[in-house]
Amino acid sequence: MKIRIVSKREEIDKLDANEKIIHLAFRPSNEDVFNLVKKCKDVEVIQIPTSYRRTVSKSIEMFLDMQNIKLIEGDVWGHRKDINEYYTISTAIAGRITDLRSEGISDDVIADKLSREGKLNKEMLFYILSQG
Repeated sequence: MKIRIVSKREEIDKLDANEKIIHLAFRPSNEDVFNLVKKCKDVEVIQIPTSYRRTVSKSIEMFLDMQNIKLIEGDVWGHRKDINEYYTISTAIAGRITDLRSEGISDDVIADKLSREGKLNKEMLFYILSQG
């Protein structure tokens, strides 16, 4: 699973229309979010840093909710965009999820455990868990 990193609003127009998970590394305006959803018809998740989450308007939250797009908080720790525009969620995490599920562990406990072990936050882990 890959997360497309967008560092500047100017990059929105250059995105692949099939992107599903996008991390906005800048403080998005309402217009930025509308342009992103218009450009990427298949987007399922928009992740923004916690410090920017408080500035997202209620109207954008409602718009994303109506579009069935999850708005989650989080960062992509240690990622260097100058090397790769995608942050790849390791297959080790998928394997770990499978192992923990086979032990009968609940998704809540898995998300807690993996958020402490890795670089992903709970909200992103819940999304990954819902996909598998």
